[in-house]
Amino acid sequence: MADEVKKDDVTLETAAENAEDVSSSTEAGKKKKKSKKQVFRGRASIQCTYNNTIVTLTDQNGAVLAWSSAGHLGFKGAKKSTPYAATQVVAEVAEKVKKFGLQELEVFVKGVGSGREASVRALANNGFVLLSIKDITPLPHNGCRPQRPRRI
Repeated sequence: MADEVKKDDVTLETAAENAEDVSSSTEAGKKKKKSKKQVFRGRASIQCTYNNTIVTLTDQNGAVLAWSSAGHLGFKGAKKSTPYAATQVVAEVAEKVKKFGLQELEVFVKGVGSGREASVRALANNGFVLLSIKDITPLPHNGCRPQRPRRI
């Protein structure tokens, strides 16, 4: 019984010493800064529809670093799907990603909108090295079932 009390006293003393060490280091104002993860190679997913353009930049594993869209920037109506809106979207995403140090991109373009080429060109103009450009627009194999003939 006496041995157990001594062990508890020792653990309490060491716990108190550790607490003092932690409090003294935080009092001195030496907090560790959380470092941003550095990503040099990533993926750019560009979705261009007739109504909007969405750009997402991710790392190689697919974790999103930054995204933006024409609607998010304040473009409304038919202006969202213009090539100018696409270049503005890419410029904002590039600004968000600068803190990660992203340099090389694999580009995946999906959709049929008018901002396709403009957004890829804007990525190149914003200082990214484009490793590959791939079109991943979904194509129907046989399409939907046709409408029945109308009986009059």
